[in-house]
Amino acid sequence: MDIKKGDTAEVAIEKVVYGGRGLAHLKGVALFVKGTVPGDRVIARVVKVKRNYAEARTEKMIEPSPHRITPPCPYSDYCGGCTWQYIAYEQQLIYKRGFVADSLAHIAGITGVKVNEVLPSPRIFGYRNKMEFSFSDNRWLLPQEGGGDSGNKSFALGLHVPGTFDKVIDIEECLLQEERGNEILREVKGYARQSGMPAYGLKNHQGFWRYLVLRYSHYFNEWMVGIITSEEQQGSTQGLASILHERFSQIVSIVNAVNTRKGGTAIGEWENRLIGDGCMREKIGPYTLRVSTNSFLQINHYLSEQLYQTVKEFASLTGKETVFDLYCGIGIVSMFLASAASRILGFDSSESAITDAVRNCELNGIDNCEFSCREAELLPCSEIGKPDVIITDPPRTGMHKEVIRHILHLLPDRIVYISCNPTTMARDIAFLKEGYELKMVQPIDLFPNTYHIEAVVRLERR
Repeated sequence: MDIKKGDTAEVAIEKVVYGGRGLAHLKGVALFVKGTVPGDRVIARVVKVKRNYAEARTEKMIEPSPHRITPPCPYSDYCGGCTWQYIAYEQQLIYKRGFVADSLAHIAGITGVKVNEVLPSPRIFGYRNKMEFSFSDNRWLLPQEGGGDSGNKSFALGLHVPGTFDKVIDIEECLLQEERGNEILREVKGYARQSGMPAYGLKNHQGFWRYLVLRYSHYFNEWMVGIITSEEQQGSTQGLASILHERFSQIVSIVNAVNTRKGGTAIGEWENRLIGDGCMREKIGPYTLRVSTNSFLQINHYLSEQLYQTVKEFASLTGKETVFDLYCGIGIVSMFLASAASRILGFDSSESAITDAVRNCELNGIDNCEFSCREAELLPCSEIGKPDVIITDPPRTGMHKEVIRHILHLLPDRIVYISCNPTTMARDIAFLKEGYELKMVQPIDLFPNTYHIEAVVRLERR
């Protein structure tokens, strides 16, 4: 490869690939350039050379793409929250549909199935119902603040620089959440900074304040606050909770989760309820939900009902079927399908999710759903019988190979696969092709201003 790290060249961006980077070619070699749009012409500097490709960053914009816009957020070039603000939204939808079609073609080997137009989000800002912010004892500075790792800023509460675990940008607001969330963010930041308790060090694993989790119910206008700390200090956390509860009447629940482990996760080993019962309410379609601190909800409230109605349409239930709902979470898919099925069995590895699923069905008067706390890949086929339809909504990594093996043993008539990662979805469909034919594909843009895309597909038994 006749390319070296540090080389610069003028290149034209040809397309954008899943992961969000622009693709160009330099001396016949694929060059991935972060932060670019098809149609951009840039001076790129090579920062990494691999066997079959190279990575680069933009040194200078020669000619911007007609699809490039000015981002409204001052953190957009540096923050990992939403990395596509510089692309016009209509064009984002075109690229995302391409990600799904390309993944199916190149990974699953499927080219003859129509990928429907992406269902757009009614809102491209203020749509998230959950945000996680990180504390840090070493604030990463924006260029206008001096740039990079300073070491002289001992406090930050904000979001990570993309691809890093220890670089946190101190932010005052995030456009992806409702403005009330930004007011809560600033209140927590001010209190924690003045509390005398240090922010957690992401390298030395010392300090007290670790994460702030904000959850919002769009239907009921309720907020839930999670304060994650490295130890239990009720004086500090209860003081913060009292201030938040007094100032923001919309906050119905505040929980302190304690995480003493080094791993970077905003989940505690145990929880203390400071305000409320540790839950809030939400409503999707006709169903009212009980949402606890770690419950999984699709983050875009404005498209959630359309997503679940699409799943119901693809399932084509007649009222006689037994349905397996894999990775069922708090039972939302099961609830949407319950009136059209004979029996639904939901499976999830999270005990709290299963508890919420049972309560949600009781809350909505649904009596034909059963839930079991177990890993989907450990399902014993002889014990659970044969389903007519399987719904699967796995994490971003896709389905475990044992889940696929079980599905191919059970051979339901239909599979409806919900995915937030088209590459792992296509990989799983490639394994399922021996028994199933892909019939329908509907992308849904739950994640505006990012390269992520949700998709629902229907597979029919051959």
